[in-house]
Amino acid sequence: MAFFSPKIYELKDRLRSRTIGELLAPAAPFDKKCGRENWTVAFAPDGSYFAWSQGHRTVKLVPWSQCLQNFLLHGTKNVTNSSSLRLPRQNSDGGQKNKPREHIIDCGDIVWSLAFGSSVPEKQSRCVNIEWHRFRFGQDQLLLATGLNNGRIKIWDVYTGKLLLNLVDHTEVVRDLTFAPDGSLILVSASRDKTLRVWDLKDDGNMMKVLRGHQNWVYSCAFSPDSSMLCSVGASKAVFLWNMDKYTMIRKLEGHHHDVVACDFSPDGALLATASYDTRVYIWDPHNGDILMEFGHLFPPPTPIFAGGANDRWVRSVSFSHDGLHIASLADDKMVRFWRIDEDYPVQVAPLSNGLCCAFSTDGSVLAAGTHDGSVYFWATPRQVPSLQHLCRMSIRRVMPTQEVQELPIPSKLLEFLSYRI
Repeated sequence: MAFFSPKIYELKDRLRSRTIGELLAPAAPFDKKCGRENWTVAFAPDGSYFAWSQGHRTVKLVPWSQCLQNFLLHGTKNVTNSSSLRLPRQNSDGGQKNKPREHIIDCGDIVWSLAFGSSVPEKQSRCVNIEWHRFRFGQDQLLLATGLNNGRIKIWDVYTGKLLLNLVDHTEVVRDLTFAPDGSLILVSASRDKTLRVWDLKDDGNMMKVLRGHQNWVYSCAFSPDSSMLCSVGASKAVFLWNMDKYTMIRKLEGHHHDVVACDFSPDGALLATASYDTRVYIWDPHNGDILMEFGHLFPPPTPIFAGGANDRWVRSVSFSHDGLHIASLADDKMVRFWRIDEDYPVQVAPLSNGLCCAFSTDGSVLAAGTHDGSVYFWATPRQVPSLQHLCRMSIRRVMPTQEVQELPIPSKLLEFLSYRI
């Protein structure tokens, strides 16, 4: 595990990521100092919408293609309400198709987390004994879940802005939300009440399971691409992996020296990235618990006993690009960094003050980052041709975990070629 030197960083610092645009939260008179934070930004799975919290109780939904077009053509900081595009959609009441349009949603309390979920009709509710449901989600249903300061989770129809469900079992802040990628509308919530809760929205939001194991706040959670595994991270160095078929803990990953605040799986499910206040991002093999890579945000790296002292380098967020080759990280040193999974220094950097969260667009071409003042900033992501090795690894790891790859009856050199290694 290596850290980039100051000289290398100075060289790489010249490779600045190109700014695409920004969405600024409106400044209101007598605005409160707290509650404006943009803790989560989210892109719809089909790339149709972008959502962010503008501060206080407000979430804004904008058609992403129109937003991007305005950035590229006009460099605008705001998004208009009109749109010439038509997205196929079917609402739960009857099959009318509407143009995508902006929605400003008042959630009734401070918003801490957002997540989009899309429906696949073939994925049935896991509660098989119930034949009648209040909502019947169509092929192209798109939902937005919002996690609130009072512990509630509100579910909205993205196309209409209508409130569909109000989930009320958490007793503290809902810090993060994630939908299963398989279209089942299984939702997992992470809370400061030290629990994760599993909800079945196709069963009208029935809470299926409570996952217990965290001894302190749970900051973030993420599904693996095949929806079989969940990672949850939190205070006291906690990184847990869960089996989402049996709702049991698989293992706890050991290595961080401070609170772990963000996590994300690679598109092939072979890698897991975690970000911590210990100034580090780790890349893990979630199938055996090995740390494959370490990205340091402080040079020289703090020793474990002082790992929590460099609070001007706390890493706030991490996100995997959809090419599986890059990750992005935000830290309190006012920088956004783009890393390659096979390099130990950033390939691009960009300035950002008070960054809190980041996410790649669905096609991976843009990174969005939210800040303390409720605004969002966008950058073009690095464009690099992946190696043949990376393409081969991605292809095989989409269908085989680490153990099965290691057991393939092939030459050792080829096995090494197909493996993510330290």
